[in-house]
Amino acid sequence: MSRMKSPLFITLVKLLISILIFSSPSYADKINVFEFTEVELLELEVRKVRGADNKTNYSVGSNENGNYLMAVADNAASGLGKKVKIDLNKTPFINITWKVEKDLPGILENTKKGHDFAARVFVIKKTGATPLSNRAINYVFSSNNIVGFNSPSPYTQKSIDNVLASTKNNLNEWVTVKANVKEDFKKFHNLDVNELDGLAIMSDTDNSKMKSITYFQNIYFSSN
Repeated sequence: MSRMKSPLFITLVKLLISILIFSSPSYADKINVFEFTEVELLELEVRKVRGADNKTNYSVGSNENGNYLMAVADNAASGLGKKVKIDLNKTPFINITWKVEKDLPGILENTKKGHDFAARVFVIKKTGATPLSNRAINYVFSSNNIVGFNSPSPYTQKSIDNVLASTKNNLNEWVTVKANVKEDFKKFHNLDVNELDGLAIMSDTDNSKMKSITYFQNIYFSSN
């Protein structure tokens, strides 16, 4: 014959359950954007830059840390886009792990003739009826500027290039970086953005006519 549980016992059980629930990591606090699989690569929107001679060659692979995307841009420019809805009030930080194996030395990245980056990750907010009216922040792995440098794109004031990593410090090395996207939209565009609408990856060398080799891995949003 089982004994009836005392009120104290029941209270302790409830307390233990609540502790386990609230101390466990929440999957909502980390939102992965890409899986970097063959299936996903076929599903992503590929957009060639107008005027570019060639498309960037994208392929997937894996290492001890999981899947990655390899980008080879040889006088080429095209991006991989994905529509996303990211709540920046809950997960404002973008986290990127990437590596530039072959960079683009000597170019002036804030000019039209040199506006190429071995690695870019765009975050996009729709602010009008057409893509040209959208606002973007272009997080880049620079070949020539230092971390922290930023400037408007020489093609449009509505996109800001913001250097999160540089081959001056980390050529052919995996680097993980983080940025507060919500704060950056306020800083660079004076916009209070609560939700992102899209994200894109690109490696481009169409202006410099050079060749870059880059790897992307573990792109996700987090609460801190």
